[in-house]
Amino acid sequence: MANITVVIPNYNGIRFLRDCLISLFQQEPGTPEYEVLVVDNGSQDGSLELLKDFPQVRVIALPRNTGFCHAVNVGIRRARTPYVILLNNDTKVMPGFVAGLYRAMEREPKAFSVSAKMLMWDRPALLDDAGDLYCALGWARARGKGRPAGLYYRAAEVFFACGGAAIYRRAVFDEIGLFDEAHFAYLEDLDIGWRARIYGYRNYYEPSAEVIHFGSGSTGSRYNEKKTILSSANNVYVIGKNMPKLQLLLNLPFLLVGFAVKFLFFCKKGMGRLYLHGLGKGFRKLCSGKGRTRRIPFQREHLKNYIAIQGELYLNLLKILKNN
Repeated sequence: MANITVVIPNYNGIRFLRDCLISLFQQEPGTPEYEVLVVDNGSQDGSLELLKDFPQVRVIALPRNTGFCHAVNVGIRRARTPYVILLNNDTKVMPGFVAGLYRAMEREPKAFSVSAKMLMWDRPALLDDAGDLYCALGWARARGKGRPAGLYYRAAEVFFACGGAAIYRRAVFDEIGLFDEAHFAYLEDLDIGWRARIYGYRNYYEPSAEVIHFGSGSTGSRYNEKKTILSSANNVYVIGKNMPKLQLLLNLPFLLVGFAVKFLFFCKKGMGRLYLHGLGKGFRKLCSGKGRTRRIPFQREHLKNYIAIQGELYLNLLKILKNN
């Protein structure tokens, strides 16, 4: 019986999907039994026809692009295994990928998620992501991005796992809820990792689970109009829904500096107005009726978790400024 369901959301990813699946079915001997589920988001590029070459893959074909969050939620709901791996379609996994993530989860009973060691597609000696950090400035940062992969050979605790290649303990979703579909895409992994932290769970990085990641395979580039608007909107949204009022006031001076620096960054790229437009969308989303219902209510029994999170926000600020 399978212990793991690998959920791959796909939207017009035909140029990556075959290699992704082939690598996934070439795992090392002794790997725990796993099943593969592709949730297709209304692709029109022949992806569904390609999937017929992989009869061992379960396929859920959605009629339109409902976004990353809805697609993976569909997959998580269909999974009946203790663990769920979320995997981007623009990846190729190494033979120890599944087993490495599984062993890490078994090792840490309070783990909600474990992030894989993601390597750059064109320069696999360099890191794309070694788990993610989040700091008091309101900045999320891929740990180790662009640095030699060999430097990140130790397992470590991180603020949240990158949803592009990570394993999750399925039972925790029943306690904290699934991915927030108001995100559509971007920073949804920060949101759910943060939510798990509030409830007392932990997130980790596992170097033995390696994956090569193309990056922005669906959106086409690292900085584009859609991504800039969505990510800036979600940056506002994720702060407002996860920080109680007192914590928000405590971090406000840092957040104002962080958003100002980001605005200048996007101005240099000629995208300042898009960034501001995204911030406005984020505030409107947060203040909407649905947004207010999705805020995480403060509970006294979680106070120690909020204190630990705040300490990590300060610590990660130093790490990010030092580019660690």
